[in-house]
Amino acid sequence: MEAKAVARYVRMSPRKVRLVVDQIRGRSVNDAYAILQFSKKAAAEPVGKALRSAVANAQYKAQDQGEFVDADDLVVREARVDEGPTFRRWRAAAMGRAAPIRKRTSHIVVVVDTEE
Repeated sequence: MEAKAVARYVRMSPRKVRLVVDQIRGRSVNDAYAILQFSKKAAAEPVGKALRSAVANAQYKAQDQGEFVDADDLVVREARVDEGPTFRRWRAAAMGRAAPIRKRTSHIVVVVDTEE
């Protein structure tokens, strides 16, 4: 039972979020929860939300088909971070110039599937 969750426009740079996502890819859902809970990275929170949403989607999808899926049976099949739109701002710089500020965003995709 494959299920997917997408967190879009997360206000964090994709490079920072990929560090966290790389740690949970391919792991069981319970291991991923534990890793995210004790991670010091700020990106662990939005990644955890996306993971919880994917698990809930899998359980709902299974219930819809008259089956039952436990979170213990699920594995993170795919976890990726795509770059979202960049907000462009300007900051005053020396000698009347303007320095660009790029506020990056991320799209987090988490796919969970049952173990085979």
